[in-house]
Amino acid sequence: MTSPLYGQMMELPLLASSLLSHASRHFGDNEIVSRRIEGDIHRYTYRDCEKRAKQLAQALTALGVEQGERIGTLAWNGYRHLECYYGIAGMGAVCHTINPRLFPDQVAFIIDHADDSYVFFDMTFGPLVEIIAPQCPNVKGWIALGDAACIGEHLSNMSVPVLSYESLIGEHDGAYDWPMLDERQASFLCYTSGTTGNPKGALYSHRSTVLHAYGAALPDAMGASSSDAILPVVPMFHVNAWGIPHAAPLVGAKLVFPGKDLDGRSLYELMETEGVTYSAGVPTVWMSLLTYMKQQNVRFSTLTRTVIGGSACPPAMLRIFEEEYGVQVIHAWGMTEMSPLGTLSRLSFRQKQRSPEEQRHSLEKQGHAIFGVDMKVVGDDGRELPWDGTSFGDLYVRGPWVIDRYFRRHESPLVDGWFPTGDVATIDPDGFMQITDRSKDVIKSGGEWISSIDLENIAVSHPQVAEAACIACLHPKWTERPLIVAVLKPAATVTREELLAHFEGKVAKWWIPDDVVFAQELPHTATGKLQKVRLREQYRDYVLPSATENSV
Repeated sequence: MTSPLYGQMMELPLLASSLLSHASRHFGDNEIVSRRIEGDIHRYTYRDCEKRAKQLAQALTALGVEQGERIGTLAWNGYRHLECYYGIAGMGAVCHTINPRLFPDQVAFIIDHADDSYVFFDMTFGPLVEIIAPQCPNVKGWIALGDAACIGEHLSNMSVPVLSYESLIGEHDGAYDWPMLDERQASFLCYTSGTTGNPKGALYSHRSTVLHAYGAALPDAMGASSSDAILPVVPMFHVNAWGIPHAAPLVGAKLVFPGKDLDGRSLYELMETEGVTYSAGVPTVWMSLLTYMKQQNVRFSTLTRTVIGGSACPPAMLRIFEEEYGVQVIHAWGMTEMSPLGTLSRLSFRQKQRSPEEQRHSLEKQGHAIFGVDMKVVGDDGRELPWDGTSFGDLYVRGPWVIDRYFRRHESPLVDGWFPTGDVATIDPDGFMQITDRSKDVIKSGGEWISSIDLENIAVSHPQVAEAACIACLHPKWTERPLIVAVLKPAATVTREELLAHFEGKVAKWWIPDDVVFAQELPHTATGKLQKVRLREQYRDYVLPSATENSV
């Protein structure tokens, strides 16, 4: 029997460090611009970035960090955070981006579960570090992203010992060669938002990171180019900013980082000053930007397209961007477990021949799978459903940047090699997927998940509450906000305000429900489970008190 004939190509591993090295070598003078925590604008080049990332790799090595160790970050979008991305992963450790918007106990749990040996943090998160540090005994050091003088000015009252990032890397010269790692080694670690129980970790590899960057940069995906100036509003702690910090250097695009200031005025001024052509973020931030522009009667001079994901883009927002401002909206869908990109709403040549109304209907869906992702919808009997746009079932995905299992969990969630997303969807004959429901009753507020189960448990912990359900209500700014439907115990006197106050200190402030309504009873199935479908139908037109406060 004749043996297979193998190709005679170079064996070079796909490594995250190669993305930055490529940008440094071939687009070395292209800019990376950041609005800093210090308040000023910082600018340097990809060549500068790689040198400082290598200085960081040297510093970590000097600290005794070994390959495979997890190094955490609590930081906004900025050049130092980008250096952490590449300095940590490039030397063989794992860059673990942590969402600071989670409740402090969850942040501490994530750091402990990941077994982070060091944590880098922006100075605005000093108070958070002060709270969680006693709960993280395995962290060897907390490193503030700033120089010694600035840290001394802003963090002088901290009881937790803090190292200076600039002092740390300043001891090294950047004369460092990125190691040739196994491309299957871990590169980045991102945790889910803990919608049910504790957050779960998705551990990406160098191979999956580079392949995801290639996929994201495709013309029918994000479509990044060296001629673009890209401003990622989506946080770098939110699933690696949807892969933009990897896709941008892959093509050599200019990067513009907004730091902590994500209000409409700050974003607009930065976009105009830096000639931003491309951006990405959740609907909430665009609501603020559009409101500011309408109030100031201003327009974009360079922005041509934006990716909107994290939660469904409201059709009205899509129309405003395209019809009033001439900005193309690319609707996107993905998950932490998918690195995260899965689908984007890019019309094919054939679709563009249809009427404007038909085109818009397609663009309002979550879109077409990009190469590297396969998907299907499955019925209750486990069989794949037809792509007819009406048959809805559980959405399954697979691909080289989809997880096989969660970090530190032996059991795999895969079903016959497919990952169950937890979403319910349809796929039309064009291959466009649309989310129709969620199999888990989580609430997505401003692109961030809120656990309805956790809120229900807190409500029921009140001594005068017999039973409670939490459902999502539509909100013009946050897309969804939680509503508590509560059944009180006999002779109970608790008020709406008192029950809402019961949530304070138990969850992050933005998790606290917007409203409470009291009911005589809740609908249940024959097995005693809450029928949230009926509740959502009952309160479909319910207007939350906060719903009229902020609208475009």
